[in-house]
Amino acid sequence: MADTLAVFAGPMPLIRRVEIDRPWLWLAKGWADMLAAPRISIAYGALIAAISVAIVAALFLMDMPYFTLPMAAGFFLVAPLVAVGLYETSRRLEAGEPVTLAAALAAILRNRAQLANLGIVLMLINLAWVRIATLLFALFFQGAHPTWGSIIDTIFFSPVSIPFLATGTVVGLCLAVCAFSLGAVSIPMLLDRDVNVFVAVMTSISAVRHNWRPMALWAALIVVFTAAGMATFFIGLAVVMPLIGHATWHAYRDVVLTTP
Repeated sequence: MADTLAVFAGPMPLIRRVEIDRPWLWLAKGWADMLAAPRISIAYGALIAAISVAIVAALFLMDMPYFTLPMAAGFFLVAPLVAVGLYETSRRLEAGEPVTLAAALAAILRNRAQLANLGIVLMLINLAWVRIATLLFALFFQGAHPTWGSIIDTIFFSPVSIPFLATGTVVGLCLAVCAFSLGAVSIPMLLDRDVNVFVAVMTSISAVRHNWRPMALWAALIVVFTAAGMATFFIGLAVVMPLIGHATWHAYRDVVLTTP
């Protein structure tokens, strides 16, 4: 217990400092959970993949391809809330309780008021990002409406592509850091303990701040794995999302200790 930090002065959760390579252990444990509950994990991941495909199809039908990238980036901001059912499955496996898809889908009802409060915050960050991305596109491309056939050339090979992408990356990174700090362990914590959203968020921020190296690696791995899942026309998300979701539960259990 010597390498732990109190989040607040009162009887609050303790944060454990972990080594930089700890995310690989979280992934290994997440993979073990997938193997322990493969049908539930893949079904949950397939549902997320199907919803993602439906959103892209809707953008296609509305002839709004320029929303694809900001929507894809916004997925990273709200994904921690989407994965609640996967956290519940890992919690049940750890506790020796029966695991079912119904229980995973109903997990959002546990501590639902506090989960809803945090969900609203994450959604507001996501909406802010979509709005900012839309304004940046309008500013740099001055009313252009690229088609699906020209979207790649417009965004990546036009004279303003570099400043547009650089500005969008900086703004998106700032919002992503905020969202990741708020949700890194707070949502699993709200699922696991009878605490309010303020305690959970402050615990999450403290966990990221005191473990910024392993958390930076963890965030990078999430981006790489999720991007790979999206690059396969979202099919890969059926595997990637369960892996990351289960691993996130183990990140929470590893970093946030029970109050002595």
